[in-house]
Amino acid sequence: MTAHIQEASIQELERTWLDEAIRVATNSVMNGGGPFGALVAKGSDIVAIGNNQVTATLDPTAHAEVSAMRAACKELDTFSLAGCVLITSCEPCPMCLSSALWARVDRIVFAADRDDAAVAGFDDRKFYDLFATNPQANWPTAITRLDLPNRTAPFDAWLAKTDRIDY
Repeated sequence: MTAHIQEASIQELERTWLDEAIRVATNSVMNGGGPFGALVAKGSDIVAIGNNQVTATLDPTAHAEVSAMRAACKELDTFSLAGCVLITSCEPCPMCLSSALWARVDRIVFAADRDDAAVAGFDDRKFYDLFATNPQANWPTAITRLDLPNRTAPFDAWLAKTDRIDY
């Protein structure tokens, strides 16, 4: 019974956080940003909040999720968000999902999905499709690998570095 109560409490807390992410997204629109909001929480606390700043900062990577994760890493003084939850007003695009995976968040919780975003003019479905199929056949951008003899020099230097911080 206690586990069921804890699970219900966590779900209620996540709903509250999701309401906050939606509020942040709505306020973002009112303040010149995009209609996306996100937050990073750890335990029962919100660590950081972010909204979409792509057009405001002329930064195509300034999505709400990335902004929230960047702020959370600074707040927690770490590059790892293990133990954290990413709460976002909309399903993360492939870039944000990849960023969350690299950040090692424990969970992602979202409200609107990619189809909802597409209706509003934010159609990232083609990017999801790129990752679901053969990239070489479907990507609109050419990707070419040049096999240079020194291609592993940065990795060799990394492996030789005795004071490196592995991640």
